[in-house]
Amino acid sequence: MISVKRVTCVVGARPNFMKMAPVHAALRSRGLDVRLVHTGQHYDERMSAIFFDDLGMPRPDAFLGVGSASHAVQTARVLEPFDADCAAFEPDLVLVAGDVNSTLACALVGAKRGIAVGHVEAGLRSGDWRMPEEINRVLTDHASDLLLTPSSDGDDNLLAEGIASWRIARVGNCMIDSLRAHLERALQADGPGRFGLAPGEYGVVTLHRPSNVDEVGQLSGLLAALGRVARDLPLLFPIHPRTRGRIEDACLSVPVGLQLIEPLGYLDFLGVMAQARLMLTDSGGIQEETTALGVPCLTLRDSTERPITVTEGTNTVLGSDPAAIEAAVAEVLRTGGRRGRIPDLWDGHAGERVATRVCAGIRTLAERA
Repeated sequence: MISVKRVTCVVGARPNFMKMAPVHAALRSRGLDVRLVHTGQHYDERMSAIFFDDLGMPRPDAFLGVGSASHAVQTARVLEPFDADCAAFEPDLVLVAGDVNSTLACALVGAKRGIAVGHVEAGLRSGDWRMPEEINRVLTDHASDLLLTPSSDGDDNLLAEGIASWRIARVGNCMIDSLRAHLERALQADGPGRFGLAPGEYGVVTLHRPSNVDEVGQLSGLLAALGRVARDLPLLFPIHPRTRGRIEDACLSVPVGLQLIEPLGYLDFLGVMAQARLMLTDSGGIQEETTALGVPCLTLRDSTERPITVTEGTNTVLGSDPAAIEAAVAEVLRTGGRRGRIPDLWDGHAGERVATRVCAGIRTLAERA
C-alpha cells in the first residue's frame, strides 16, 4: 500500500479542466504536494488558458506544448516530456482524467515508471471501437491502479472486463462539481443577451467528432438540417476550430438562423447552455452537464459512453440522420423533452471523495502481481 504525498495531476484538453479542477483543489486542501501538468493538447487560447481563469485553477507547473497532430504523433509527443517531468518530480501518484490522447500517454508513462496511476472518470464505455476515445478509455483503465468511476455503470463495465473490485472506487461526477460551483456566476453574465437571444427561446449546437465533420456530405447534411430547425428555434453554434476548418475547406454555406460564434470560455458556455431550450451535440461531457441542468439534450451520435444520461437524465441518443434531428427537435418543442433526474453522487462533492480515497493509500498492480 502506497502512502500518497506527492501527486501529479494531468490536463490536456478542455473537458479535463472541469474534471480536474475540483480534484486538484481537494488534494491541496489535504496538504498534499500537487503538481499540475498541462500537456498542451488543446493549444488554442480560447480552448485552453481561459479555462484556468474561469475555474479558478492556478497556472500549470509545467506546459508540455504538444499542440495539434495525428493521434499517434500527439500521443508520442506527450510521452518523452512527461516522462522527464515525472523523473524530476517523483510523484507517488499520476492522476489523469477522461479519454483524450494525453490521458492515455500519461497513464502509460506512470505505469511503466512504476508510479501509481489513478483515472478520474473511469469505466465509461460506448462499445464503439471506431472512436479513438474508446481505445483511450479502455487502455487507460487497464493500466491504472485506482479507477475512480462517476456512476454504477462504470463499475459494472470494469468488473465485466475482469478488473478487480479493489481497484474501483465510485466517487461521482467531478465535472458536476465544477458546474455547481460556478453556475451562479455563469447565469449572472447574461450570455444569451450578448447574442440577441432570450432565455429558453434558443438552442445550442456543438459539433466536432470526425464522424460528423470530416466527411463533406455528412457535414453538409447536418448543416442543412440545423438550418431547417433554426426556422423555428434560433441556434447558437460556438464552433470548434476543427469544424470551422472543415466548413471553410469544403466551401459550405451556413444557413440563416444558425449563429456561428467563436468558442466560448467555461463560464460563458455554461451560462448559455443552462438557459437553452435544448442542446444538439456530439460531445460526451455536455450530455452530463445538460442532465445536471435539466436541459433536454439530443446527441448526434449512434452511441454514448454515458448511458446513465439516457436512462436517468435528459439525453436522447439520436444519430445523425437529418430527418430524425428535425423530428426530435419538434418533439422537444412540443413536449418540453425528457425530464430526467440527477444521478446519485452528482452532488458537487466528487472531488472531495477522490481526495479521501487517495489519502487512504493506494494498493498497486505491482503489489498484487
